[in-house]
Amino acid sequence: MVKEELIQRSPVRVFMNSIHGGLKPGELGLVASPSGIGKTSVLVQIALDKLLQDKKVIHISFTKHTDYVLAWYENIFDEFIKKKNLENEQDVKNDIVKNRVLMKFAQGGITNEQIVRSLRALIKDGGFNADVVIVDGYDFSAAEKEHLSAIKSFAGEMGLSAWYSCNINSSEPLPDQQKTHGLIKSIAAFFEVVIELEPKKDHIALTVSRDRDGAASAEARDSSPVHLALKLDPRTLMILEN
Repeated sequence: MVKEELIQRSPVRVFMNSIHGGLKPGELGLVASPSGIGKTSVLVQIALDKLLQDKKVIHISFTKHTDYVLAWYENIFDEFIKKKNLENEQDVKNDIVKNRVLMKFAQGGITNEQIVRSLRALIKDGGFNADVVIVDGYDFSAAEKEHLSAIKSFAGEMGLSAWYSCNINSSEPLPDQQKTHGLIKSIAAFFEVVIELEPKKDHIALTVSRDRDGAASAEARDSSPVHLALKLDPRTLMILEN
């Protein structure tokens, strides 16, 4: 299988189609769930989809060591191409490494201005013209809204998009069609797309709870085959193929 065919057959295509082709420049997306449900996996799958298209990705981690993040990329790439007979697999891996930059910040030890300055230096001075920024492990319970405002403004200036993960309290129920988790609701206005993960008996449900103009309607959730098809394998945390 050639890389282009792999991209088109990727289950990430179903996910992107469910949000009108993915985030546009200047837009922010959020993947929310309790801890350990699959947020990082979804973010890495989004990043790999971009990397397979020869686009550049900046992955920022606020909580994990770099080797942990690298392991996610290795494991998900291996799962992604398993039984696909990808041509020039090693060349594809080399391109992924070349087009990806990992950054690690300590949230309590860096200002919003310093984060933006570091990103601008990498993109403008370093010539790393990123298409998407992945931000994993940011603690929204302690966050100031100025952070999201600064990143959203920077994303618009640089013509890129950004995906965040958000850890919500597992002791509180995940949102249904009528209500939204309080933490998500408090920051939702900054995000064009909000994705929520919920463990089920034999899979993890991936639900689009906000898509640009507001909360996804109950009718859209009930009638859309795309939304109904979005699931994660509980073992690999990969988006399942149809």
